[in-house]
Amino acid sequence: MILLSEYSFGEFLRQTIESFWKFTGFYHCEWTNLVMLAVGCFFVWLAIKKNFEPLLLVPIGFGMLIGNIPFQSGMEIGIYEEGSVLNILYNGVEKGWYPPLIFLGIGAMTDFSALLANPKLMIIGACAQFGIFGAYMLALLCGFDPLSAGCVAIIGGDGPTAIFTTSKLNPELLGAVAVSAYSYMALIPLIQPPLMRLFTTQNERLIKMKPARVVSQAEKIIFPIVGLILTCFVVPSGLPLLGMLFFGNLLRESGVTTRLAKTASNAMTDIVTILLGLTVGASTQADKFLTTDTLLIFGLGFCAFIIASSAGVLSVKLFNLFLRPGKKINPLIGNAGVSAVPMAARISNNMGLEYDPSNYLLMHAMGPNVAGVIGSAVAAGVLLSFLG
Repeated sequence: MILLSEYSFGEFLRQTIESFWKFTGFYHCEWTNLVMLAVGCFFVWLAIKKNFEPLLLVPIGFGMLIGNIPFQSGMEIGIYEEGSVLNILYNGVEKGWYPPLIFLGIGAMTDFSALLANPKLMIIGACAQFGIFGAYMLALLCGFDPLSAGCVAIIGGDGPTAIFTTSKLNPELLGAVAVSAYSYMALIPLIQPPLMRLFTTQNERLIKMKPARVVSQAEKIIFPIVGLILTCFVVPSGLPLLGMLFFGNLLRESGVTTRLAKTASNAMTDIVTILLGLTVGASTQADKFLTTDTLLIFGLGFCAFIIASSAGVLSVKLFNLFLRPGKKINPLIGNAGVSAVPMAARISNNMGLEYDPSNYLLMHAMGPNVAGVIGSAVAAGVLLSFLG
């Protein structure tokens, strides 16, 4: 009986250890998990060491770590397991709740004065959206179906717009599209300067623009109301994004809702950014993310940003052909048509100061920059109208 008891205990102990081992992440780990964990660490390193969009890349990078810890299926902890905490939080991405809230915050923190002072800068922001439609055609040529091509194309806009559009057209591509969009937004300081130098001459970089006129408070209040009506009558499908953008801006400019504007632009935006970044990162589970389509999406997303930045710069050069001396626009602000606010505008300003330390372009660049935000939302509305 003693030997049997000892044998039973030993067998029980062996089975317990074996069961625990099969429960661990080490047992379920595959090389693809390790690849994605390395990518997540790389994103965090870029954010902390290189200061590349840390508010975005830290949550996304850490989300990749969370999403790629291997585990036994059926534990209701994975982001794709119905009823899990991560799955509930991911609903904000999958159902498109987070992007309109982000746009509310963007509207509440954005001053449209530069655009109102020089409305023709809206054309530059519109031209930059060629990146979206150019990438759409390339995606079709690469074999993507029209809905998936629309998801890939909108990477040339901005992160929230890309997530909102993809959630409506093809949610299966959300992880790849969102990570691609935010990655290239973070890498804009590396992508845009070579293009700006390539398409401009020394003399063009030295163009000095006159200070913009002062915009009245009445203009600032009227703009979000008129902007909402004009844009959403053209593309009603863009209402969730454009409506929240202009509403946030009215909160800012009305002068009587300061508390609401501060909440929308600070605390609320920070909370939504954390949830959005973390869940987008966690959605990049290796089995769903490491595919040939993902590589194509990243490649086409890069093309979208190249086309958008180039189109913005070249549109200014074309515009200048019809402007009198003294009225010409510095083409270094053309890149700001890409709706990465205010990073793209800062790049324009830095490039201007590089060639002339007295040539400050920031306020001028903010015009096409904020126009790009509106333009990307309109472009998303156009895609949804004929694809959605």
